Amino acid sequence: MTATLQEQVALITGAGQGVGQGIAFALAKRGAKIAAVGRTLSKCEDTVAQIKERFGTDAIALEADIGQTDTLEHVVNQAVTAFGRLDILVNNAVSAQICSLMDASIEKFEEGLRVGPIATLRLMQLAQPHMVKSGGGSIINLASSAARRWDSSNYGVYAAEKEAMRALSRAAANEWGPLGIRTNTILPLAQSPALAAWATYRPEEAAAFVKTVPMQRVGDCEQDIGEFVAVLCSPESGYVNGQSIAIDGGQVNLD
Repeated sequence: MTATLQEQVALITGAGQGVGQGIAFALAKRGAKIAAVGRTLSKCEDTVAQIKERFGTDAIALEADIGQTDTLEHVVNQAVTAFGRLDILVNNAVSAQICSLMDASIEKFEEGLRVGPIATLRLMQLAQPHMVKSGGGSIINLASSAARRWDSSNYGVYAAEKEAMRALSRAAANEWGPLGIRTNTILPLAQSPALAAWATYRPEEAAAFVKTVPMQRVGDCEQDIGEFVAVLCSPESGYVNGQSIAIDGGQVNLD
């Protein structure tokens, strides 16, 4: 284990599976203590058990519905009480609505906003004073390349939620950069449970999709996405701030 994040504390939402779990593993591998947050406590407990077995790093599981903003202060306080500080915040939880604009549910859109940009903003606000106290920190917000596609049909609502998170990230990078807090956004293409289920249900469509990726594969949650996030949180990336970075094998051009 490379201990570049030794003594650091990371709070990760949606850490019970998929990308959030992969990021938790990669950060723990480098010595970070992990607060794994999710709606299903048993999944987060599984993440914690694997962290302790694989890396011998301390971790806790926290049950929370991120869309309920009045619970978020308690989540942050639990992490800080357990570990004494907070240095890394990863806003990964998502509620996706993939459909045409005419079929979009306003109620589900509002839910997506609560789980996405609203919860992201609130957690950033709650984490910031603790990061200032620690002398700095790193915030990683997860967006999507959906809004960058030439044809974003059926992804408009989802893309709108994710673009809001990119805007929040850029503002935080500017406002909190002088305080030693770096805020970056990643746009991952990962072999998440949802994508895996889609590939099983619609294999021909999934195969055609993979062909649009120059590297001809979908990223691994831990080895591709998590490892990059760990590097982004490490001192070696200390001058990277306010960026949107696609981790997608070259599929999307953000320029």
